[in-house]
Order: sequence, then structure tokens, then C-alpha cells
Amino acid sequence: MRVADNTVGSVLDLYRSALNDRYGVGEARAMIRMVIQEHLGWDLLQLDDHRKEKLSEAQLLRVYTAFKRLSAGEPLQYILGHVWFMGMRLRVGPGVLIPRPETEELVDHIINNGRSFTRFVDVGTGSGCIAIALKRSFPRAEGVAIDVSPDALLIATANAAAMDVQLDRREQDVLHEDTLLPEACDLVVSNPPYVPRGEEVGLADHVRHHEPHLALFVDDADPLLFYRAIAHKALKALIPGGELWFEGHFRYAEQVGELLGSLGYRNVRVIKDLSGTLRFICAVR
Repeated sequence: MRVADNTVGSVLDLYRSALNDRYGVGEARAMIRMVIQEHLGWDLLQLDDHRKEKLSEAQLLRVYTAFKRLSAGEPLQYILGHVWFMGMRLRVGPGVLIPRPETEELVDHIINNGRSFTRFVDVGTGSGCIAIALKRSFPRAEGVAIDVSPDALLIATANAAAMDVQLDRREQDVLHEDTLLPEACDLVVSNPPYVPRGEEVGLADHVRHHEPHLALFVDDADPLLFYRAIAHKALKALIPGGELWFEGHFRYAEQVGELLGSLGYRNVRVIKDLSGTLRFICAVR
């Protein structure tokens, strides 16, 4: 696609006409604003002042590259290369799941539940968002971040360095029978893969076609697979009174709670997110 001239107004019109059908008017407008602010440094109020201004070739290249990727359905966060999480600007890319607002809620529950932690492990750390947020909230705690993906651990390492926090990062498969979680933890937390494979067709294209399936999906025949494996291993890793926290699928959150109760965990709670959906599960060793 080309524009009649190189003015900001023409570029904005092109974005709108191409993206409105795919994302809807409201979401497309928000995406356009974020791309323009990221690549040209202008906020919403400045856009109108610059509508008749011509862009340089370098500026056009930056915005058109972003435009093409958006038009192909790639997530905006991957295009920008970062996402905001708990007030932190974190790097993201195709190798990691894009952190969701619900995961911010999970971290907020842990931080504000009235206790401090001395050693925690984040299983399936991805971008490192949970582990880094916890380490910033409990700076004296030793934090361990585990993931099966070396690509994810590279991004988590970069994010930890950018946030100036120290994390012990380990490439491990929690489903492997020989994998052990660190001992003497008082917190184990995980946002594991929990979308049944059968629900893949119902996901938005930018999720289904671009985010890592390794971090998203679980076999339909055993949707509690990761919860069971982590809960079993956490029994050995947690000290008495230590806490286990999960983010989960609304259809299976209560089943996860029942699983934890059957394994001997105490004070099992299934908590709704801000939308009123069953989302978080916590229990005490």
C-alpha cells in the first residue's frame, strides 16, 4: 500500500482504513496512537499539530514496517518489542507469552496477602514478569525462574538486567520426572499452559498464529497436567506454611483447587479476577 503523499495525515488514514476491519475502530485507533508515539515520539495531542507534516524516509520506513506487521496480524507488543507490566517496561518477543492483565492481578494478590517471602520459584517464567515483579517487591528474597524454553530464559535474563534484579534462572522441564524444584521455598507460583488444544480455533488470530503454543496449550485429555506436576513437586519444595499460587482456566480453576486439597494442601482458595471469572488458585503447604 502507498499513500498519495508522505504527510502524517495520509499515513494515519492508511492505518485506519487497513486496521479498522481487522481490529475494530477503537482498538485500531489505540494501536495507531501507540505506534506513532513509539516511532515518532508524538502523543495524541501532538498528532493533530503534525497532520500536514511530511515524514522523512527513515520515519516512513519505521511506521510502514510496523503497519505491515500489524496488517499481518502480529501482536502489537511484539512489534513494539515491549509491554508494560506492574509499572515495568519489559521486553517481549515471539519466544514468550505476552503478559496479561490477569497475571498482574495474580502478582498483586501475592504481594498484598499480608506476608513476606524469603525464597520463591516461578515455574514457566516466560518473560520473567512474575519473578521480576516479586523480586522488586521482596528484594531480600532469593528468586528462581524456571522455563523449558531457552529463548524465554534469554528474554527473562534481559528483563531482569534491565530492572536491576538478581534471579537464578534455570532451563528445566517441570513435566520431566527428574526435575526438582528448589528446596526450602516459601512460595511457588506458576502461570502454566492451560488452554485446551480444542479451544485453539476460538482464539484471536494474533494469539493463535503468533504467541508460543508451548506456553499456551495443554492436551484436551488432561487439562490439569501442569498443575498436577507442579503441585506434586511443590510438596517437596515448600516449607511448612509455604504458599502455592496458580493462574488458571476458568473452567478448571475449581478442579485445580480440588486437586490441591486431595494432595494435602490446606486453606485452598479459588479466587475471581476483576471481571468476576474464576482465575486464581492458592493453597498452603
